[in-house]
Amino acid sequence: MIDDYKVETENFPSLLFLYIMNFMQARTKIPRKYQPKGFEIIYEDDHLIIGEKMPGLLTVGALWERQHTVHNLLNQYVRKGNSKSNKVVFVVHRLDQATSGLLIFAKSERVQQQIKDHWKEVTKTYYTVVHGRMPHKSGEISSYLVEDEDYVMHSTMDSDQGKLAHTAYTVVKESLKFSLLKINLLTGRKNQIRVHLADEGHPVVGDDKYGRPDTRHSRLALHSQAIAFVHPVTKTPMSFETEIPEYFTTLVGGAA
Repeated sequence: MIDDYKVETENFPSLLFLYIMNFMQARTKIPRKYQPKGFEIIYEDDHLIIGEKMPGLLTVGALWERQHTVHNLLNQYVRKGNSKSNKVVFVVHRLDQATSGLLIFAKSERVQQQIKDHWKEVTKTYYTVVHGRMPHKSGEISSYLVEDEDYVMHSTMDSDQGKLAHTAYTVVKESLKFSLLKINLLTGRKNQIRVHLADEGHPVVGDDKYGRPDTRHSRLALHSQAIAFVHPVTKTPMSFETEIPEYFTTLVGGAA
């Protein structure tokens, strides 16, 4: 018992550090009535807001929708009902309207730019369900991506036309018709995951833009599940995770 106590005492600084880290990164307790509809805030401090976007909600405004976006909802949130307030949040990155999962917003342009300057160092993990079985259980897909006049992304091998994109994947679970993939997004190009998997002949379930028109699966099976980065101000390592949507595991026949 004495020896055990000695070991625990000696390790106290590291144990305390881990406790503080876990406490700092626990989900922010915001009453449901104050949570923006369609975006659950899971962490907030003086510099950042991090939350989980529901599918169907735009990150920022588009030609067909200006008001009902995460950006606009968070601007209202930080103003706390004060119509004269000039407080705003700043977009760090985006998710497609049909994609769910984690998003980071900054409370100042300085913090926004600091994160963007180190975006390559941010670890971004997605989960997706694709049609069919991947021929290789893990791998990396690379191509140059270019956008056409209809705002549709395409792969090209011409480095002068497109921007280089890398997508790493691992098969987590598969059934006869579908595969659940864990995606490590090595770059962050528009529609990158969807284009790369469609190029492989295994489009994302519910993707009628790059995949197969399929009224049976109306939801896009793509989710930003985890994100890790160094806090731009405190320099503390930050890591956040969400649950894999139950819809995904149901498609491939149960829990992953």
